[in-house]
Amino acid sequence: MNCPNCSAEMMPMTLDGHQGRPVAIDLCAGCQAFWFDKYESLQLAPGSTLRLLKIIGERTTPGPSQFADARCPRCSAALRPTQDMQRNTRFSYFRCPGDHGRFIRFFEFLREKNFIRPLSEEQLDELRHEVQVVNCSNCGAPIDLSAGSACAHCKSPVSMLDMKQPEVLLAQLREAAEPKPIDPTLPLDLARAKRDVEALFAQREEPTDLVHVCLNSVARWLKNSGI
Repeated sequence: MNCPNCSAEMMPMTLDGHQGRPVAIDLCAGCQAFWFDKYESLQLAPGSTLRLLKIIGERTTPGPSQFADARCPRCSAALRPTQDMQRNTRFSYFRCPGDHGRFIRFFEFLREKNFIRPLSEEQLDELRHEVQVVNCSNCGAPIDLSAGSACAHCKSPVSMLDMKQPEVLLAQLREAAEPKPIDPTLPLDLARAKRDVEALFAQREEPTDLVHVCLNSVARWLKNSGI
């Protein structure tokens, strides 16, 4: 399958779905986006979601923030920009008008899966004491923290990875693995990754992109855990 945006060949992946059903998706590394056929994103098992989180964390440079004339790889129809909401988090993607599937950027996928949360006012004040500029996790543009807390280019707020969600998925993964036990050191390793993320606010070095710095830490944990 070719990418709906850049037309390069996408990398096919087969992941575990709920109730043991396989889920086939496609990934474009250049555009940093996934193609999901209808409802595939909702069918991902917890372990598969963590596997995609690891893949995203291993790619530290934000992809293109805009897709020009993206077309459905199934029917060639122009994809329509779409806004949706998962719990209290808004996310966006490009959907086929013929309902063949959707094209979603890595950052928006993390929003859909509840991994991304905006920083609180207290965290923003703490960050402003350490740095003046961070890069937008969505498009890579610089954000002047003295002038605001959102990207002037794509309007995304300064955000970071919510470490509660990997804990939730880990709990689901452990439950699904019963009675077969999984590595008992995983919770400890995740706690270490969480501590590394929290330590960002104590560092004096200027972070380039909070979400991707957090993702790198979690991706290392996932790699060590064999996910």
